[in-house]
Amino acid sequence: MSHGVWCYKTTRGKTPPKSVIPSKKPIKVELVGGKRYSWCTCGYSRKQPFCDGTHKTKAEGMKGLRFVPEKDSTVWLCGCKHTNNSPYCDGTHKQDFIASAPLHEYTD
Repeated sequence: MSHGVWCYKTTRGKTPPKSVIPSKKPIKVELVGGKRYSWCTCGYSRKQPFCDGTHKTKAEGMKGLRFVPEKDSTVWLCGCKHTNNSPYCDGTHKQDFIASAPLHEYTD
């Protein structure tokens, strides 16, 4: 069973895009309260865990997940893109289907 955030436009006859796994570990970040962030949902961003817009060409129909933390905090954001608590890590990366999956390798 696949988990994660799948934000896509529904188009008849098209398969929704799937995210790739850029990391099998969560990514520790310092967030500023009240600041808007965009978490990468597709896994193709070179600015993990944040979105850089790569989904527009690599995972058409997906988009970053925008969020605003209430206060300054240190958090662990999901690196495998399969959390059920987006954008935060929920430990899904420890499951066999993530552990046995290939990591995304950047090209170009």
